[in-house]
Amino acid sequence: MPSRTCAACTVLAAYRSRFHSDCKRLRLVPYRVVLYACVRTDLLTADKVAPACVPVSVAEPKFPFSRPSGTAPPAEYAKLRKQCPLSQVRLWDDSKMWMVVRHKDVCDVLNDPRFSKIRTHPGFPELNSGGKAAAAHRATYVDMDAPEHTRQRGMVEPLFDRKNIDSLRPSFQKTVDECLEKMIKGGCQEPVDLVEKFALPVPTQIIYRLMGIPKKDMDFLTSKNAVRTSASGTARDKSAASNDLNEYVSNLVDSKVKEPKDDLISKLVEQMNKGNLDHEDVVQLTFLHLVAGNATMVNLIALGVVELLQHPQQLEDMKKEPKLVEPMVEELLRYHTSSALATRRVADQDVELLGQVVKKNEGIYASNMSANRDESVFKDPDTFDIHRSPGPQLGFGYGEHVCVARWLARAELQCVFGTIFQKLPDLKLAVRFDKVKYSEPDQDVGITELPVTW
Repeated sequence: MPSRTCAACTVLAAYRSRFHSDCKRLRLVPYRVVLYACVRTDLLTADKVAPACVPVSVAEPKFPFSRPSGTAPPAEYAKLRKQCPLSQVRLWDDSKMWMVVRHKDVCDVLNDPRFSKIRTHPGFPELNSGGKAAAAHRATYVDMDAPEHTRQRGMVEPLFDRKNIDSLRPSFQKTVDECLEKMIKGGCQEPVDLVEKFALPVPTQIIYRLMGIPKKDMDFLTSKNAVRTSASGTARDKSAASNDLNEYVSNLVDSKVKEPKDDLISKLVEQMNKGNLDHEDVVQLTFLHLVAGNATMVNLIALGVVELLQHPQQLEDMKKEPKLVEPMVEELLRYHTSSALATRRVADQDVELLGQVVKKNEGIYASNMSANRDESVFKDPDTFDIHRSPGPQLGFGYGEHVCVARWLARAELQCVFGTIFQKLPDLKLAVRFDKVKYSEPDQDVGITELPVTW
């Protein structure tokens, strides 16, 4: 019986027979062929791989990859983890981007200062024309490298550290209770959209209060942000909504200059008064915290509800043992990497990585979604299991750019899932699971509408 071998290995061996092992040309060719062989074919018997297949030129697969259905991660990631941990993909503008998919390699890239987060750096990989245009705006710490990143992030980090967030948990719980009671009071004679009535208002109200947004303005901001982030909105509508938000934020900053309070915007104004920031910095930082991460939280709440309803025994276990809420949230963050496209970098010098050279000004993507399904780190990674021992999930990223609001996100989710099924033990979907409306398959995983009854 002929031995079974990966087609990529056979192709690579053929190249090695043609080029001297020290020849630099060898580094430039194989991964185009290896990527094709690994992703586009199954294992082949060695005797079926003809030498003639070696010089065939094949384009890199287009990225972003698409989920095959529902919340399932793109199938390409599992194949690449096993067969081709460093590869190249082609983006919307026909540029190429390197990609790592294994947990260790993802951590290494995100922790390597030779890979820059600056979006205006030549070669930084943008996923669409809108991203390219946004990169030209005034940068905030999320798109800076040290030391500028460290300096600016340090101005807001104390508000989001674990100790301060823990002190605010009672106010988070109050928000969850109020939103839930309002939804319950409205009744469910007709199915209720959990996204609109609960998953959206909870994180929105929490971050607005932390920032010091007047309550009377919350509905206006929520509606404008909804237009700005809508998948179905026109470019003109989105641009108009963004301009309205920027104008609002600029005026709000001016009001905080006159009457500072104990909130995030006032703390940024304080840094401006010390000469550490200018007015535009404060506006951009305020805008960042106003919108960043909100959609992620909305999606995680909706995804968590669906996942628990699909696993009724685990839901019952959590109802009986409230301490399971914490591991449930960690498992949710691992299983549904709802912010999976932000971990992109660009090399600011040649970097040797996994036997290849990522050249200066070449982009790279460290897939935290793939890392969260790495079989070498998580047992049965494609199984949702709240009894799993918490592992090193990368839902918040890794390294110096790990999400600054990770403790806030955890606290919100713990309040939500420690409450909703206690107050609504009979909560159920008003549609079949296969009829749930998910985000577009090439976008971050999320739920756009979730009809429920109780």
